[in-house]
Amino acid sequence: MSHKTSFTRSGAHAETHVVARVANRIGYLELERPRTLNALSSGMVDAMHAALEQWREDPDVIAVVVLSRHARAFCAGGDVRFLYESYRNGHQHELDTFFIHEYRLDHAIFTYPKPYIALLNGVVMGGGMGISQGAHRSGGLRVVGASTRMAMPETRIGLFPDVGAGWYLARTPGAIGRYLSVTGEAIGAADALYAGLADVYLDEAAWPALLDSLHTEPFETGADVVARIEREARARGGATDPDKSALAGARVWIDRHFAQPDVPRIFASLEAAQEPAQRDADLAGAEWAARTESVLRELSPLSMAVSLEVVMRSDDSMAECLRRDLNLTRSTFAHGDVMEGIRARIIDKDDRPHWRFARIEVVRVEDVQRMFESPWRGGEHPLAALRG
Repeated sequence: MSHKTSFTRSGAHAETHVVARVANRIGYLELERPRTLNALSSGMVDAMHAALEQWREDPDVIAVVVLSRHARAFCAGGDVRFLYESYRNGHQHELDTFFIHEYRLDHAIFTYPKPYIALLNGVVMGGGMGISQGAHRSGGLRVVGASTRMAMPETRIGLFPDVGAGWYLARTPGAIGRYLSVTGEAIGAADALYAGLADVYLDEAAWPALLDSLHTEPFETGADVVARIEREARARGGATDPDKSALAGARVWIDRHFAQPDVPRIFASLEAAQEPAQRDADLAGAEWAARTESVLRELSPLSMAVSLEVVMRSDDSMAECLRRDLNLTRSTFAHGDVMEGIRARIIDKDDRPHWRFARIEVVRVEDVQRMFESPWRGGEHPLAALRG
């Protein structure tokens, strides 16, 4: 049996760009906004959440699969142009509403009682991480393929790794999460498996046949659906070795430099590795340090410092992480670099952002701590009801 479920929203975001349907006791969420690489709009967020809530207690839905039918991207993040225009036009409520709804969706996925399976092809960034990483916690799967490019590139536009990404990054091996949060570097499928940000690899050429089997084979439980995908990955996954990934190859340098307690000392460590004596001892390490320092010099100093702090503070619950993320959206737009970053990288595309602080060395501890202050009191917080 198959049926489609329609979710609509009045106003500017009436077009949801999400197809929600049930087939063979599996709920499917198909992202359909290819022109923006499936960047999440308010309508998409609300449609996904509505479908998940409808299926939560439905005995005829035993698992959920989220996917994109478009080769270039699963989801490139949130609709930053919308966020930019909302803040520029003084529509703070519109901005708050987007993040509140997005983070509630991310939390719903993280705590979902049925296996949630994310097929992660192409670009998986920002908000795309928020609607996929929770699959691991639901008993589901994060499936990657050859085209997967995963990142939290927020420091490039003066933002920070939100959507609860700090929780996942804080639980990666060694200093990998700190490295990914500060640099915003994109990683491939093998890297994602190595970092624990993906569960199985399956060659994307096998995805259509897998989806066909999910539509036709009998399944008693959500665990049966997960097991079917795992069998397919073992049989046709290809020779992807996480221990031979680029991330694994750079692990010794990542841990050496990014385990430093703050961003200025990360820079100092990278610079020290390029000194003649160190360069002679480890030429490859010196070259890696030089490339990494060059990447960091292009990013928002304040955003880098905040992003590292996000990961360092993310040893508590997902609910607390999302509440903290919402607080940071307020301060980042009001006092941070995100408006200038979006202007320079996305709106005007001059690629010459004028950051609030010219160098990381002048960012004070109190500047960073102030960004984490909440504009809401205790029980007044819009995400106060989230648990777990």
